[in-house]
Amino acid sequence: MASLLPINKVKKKSNIRFTFGFVFFYMLLFNFESWGQASQLFTDEILNLTLSGDLRTVFKDRGDDSQYHSVELSYFSDQREVSIPLKIKTRGNFRKSASNCKYPPLMLNFPKSEITANTLFTGQNKMKLVTPCQGDQYVVNEYLVYKLYNLFSPQSFKAQLLKISFEDMKKQNKESTYYGLLLENEDQMAQRNQASLFKKIGFRPSQLDKDKYLEMTVFEYLIGNTDWSVQYQQNIKLIKNDSDELPIAVPYDFDHAGIVRSPYAKPAPALKLNSVLTRRYRGYCITEMSVYQSVFDKFNKLKPAIYALYNGNKAITSSYKSRTVKFLDDFYDTINDPKKALRAFGYPCDPSGTGNVVIKGLRKTN
Repeated sequence: MASLLPINKVKKKSNIRFTFGFVFFYMLLFNFESWGQASQLFTDEILNLTLSGDLRTVFKDRGDDSQYHSVELSYFSDQREVSIPLKIKTRGNFRKSASNCKYPPLMLNFPKSEITANTLFTGQNKMKLVTPCQGDQYVVNEYLVYKLYNLFSPQSFKAQLLKISFEDMKKQNKESTYYGLLLENEDQMAQRNQASLFKKIGFRPSQLDKDKYLEMTVFEYLIGNTDWSVQYQQNIKLIKNDSDELPIAVPYDFDHAGIVRSPYAKPAPALKLNSVLTRRYRGYCITEMSVYQSVFDKFNKLKPAIYALYNGNKAITSSYKSRTVKFLDDFYDTINDPKKALRAFGYPCDPSGTGNVVIKGLRKTN
């Protein structure tokens, strides 16, 4: 800032005013940037939120045609409580069922922009909230998978880890607090990548951007996730930049991945796997392993950053960390051993195997 002050004491008033004005503008801009950074979503900090209202009615409304219910979302910013009225409804497939999960995933529908102006949710419309299913520790585990994929590509969903309190208006002075997860809106994810959603069902993997597809499929193998398909866009979104570029597959919804270790996670019966902890590569058939080398090189380059997400992480248990490190070790042992790599990534070429099974999933998504 000192360099902006006049060296010569004898200056015209206009110059003094210009200098003062520039300094003031610079300071104002700096403050605006600081304020913006302090009120952003999708940071590495845990965000504390409260949802209050008739939550019992919300959580019971889990049918195929679930309705929106009025509630209030609140949080503290600079020791000041910020409250936003909004509507929420249950969503999802497996986790929506009361027989599977205590708390169903929710869709948050924010009001017009003037109500959310100057809040964390400025510019937001609809956002997915992941709630605890069978223990909120698995929410943290799934959050870390989103952070893992963020290391690989900007064509990935941002996620915000929460401590969320459910305050039911009919249960006075009773409040339950759990880990939760907010996901970036899919349209905003696409726009951030100068793209739009490509919603065509039945698109084949071979019709996608090959480099990005191979990176995505090897990542799904890394985390032990088989619950996805391009053809039915099962836990996959396709985005496309323009008419001259091929679509890119963006994965999400990782609770059935082996690395998450959700107690309810099971592979699709058609895959003939005993456990989600058994990896199965589900890309298309490529016989020449040299095609994967640049992908393997990227995974090796990012290895320190991948392990760093778990080592020293205070939000996970030491036992989960040690098991996850072992799970990662097995992956790196495979991609760096030519024989093991051929056996794993050449599996889709086996006509008697299940490498080309297409997972349809439950089509109702709400």
